[in-house]
Amino acid sequence: MNKHMNSILNILKKNYMEFKEPIVSRMIAENASPYMVLVSTMISLRTKDDVTEAASRRLFKKADTPKKMIELSPKDIEKLIYPAGFYRNKAKAIINTSQILIDNYRGHVPDNIEQLLELPGVGRKTANLVLALSFKIPAICVDTHVHRISNRLDIVKTKNPFETEFALMQILPKKWWLIYNDMLVTWGQHICKPINPMCSSCAIEEYCPKINVKKHT
Repeated sequence: MNKHMNSILNILKKNYMEFKEPIVSRMIAENASPYMVLVSTMISLRTKDDVTEAASRRLFKKADTPKKMIELSPKDIEKLIYPAGFYRNKAKAIINTSQILIDNYRGHVPDNIEQLLELPGVGRKTANLVLALSFKIPAICVDTHVHRISNRLDIVKTKNPFETEFALMQILPKKWWLIYNDMLVTWGQHICKPINPMCSSCAIEEYCPKINVKKHT
């Protein structure tokens, strides 16, 4: 574990807001409901933020509740969220999830990870993001950015996001859980990119061992 982890986190907290926040976090700032956060996160999987934002806003103009959503056909939703990755599968999952929320939860999104993981199209990343952003329940959402940067910084030594989530739960103080994803996703999109990261512009370079970084600017 990087012995400078606390310094790294404090520096990131001071600096990451200089950049554009991830779409789901921006929606929270606009008072998006837990349902909208859930659906937007489902859309975001393997999809760029600008595409996710446009697709989510188009969809929510037509339907921003489970009841309204099931009134749309899969084709309607496909057209609204295109060109999000796997848009056909996501359209089906959104409808099926919306129906389950109506049938089992009176149209509300559950604030329990086990119940969230039972919903179609919802994995640990989506479930944890909903818990953290919508319900302020401490949870660590791990996507490719969080996994990559946590390993690059030598905070963890893991092979996949699943391992990273549970490793971080063991070493990361809970006060950081709610914003860890936001900080690292924002940093990963703008500075600590997958290929050729911008190390010379990075506020935490002095603390970064650059694990597995072969080329940087």
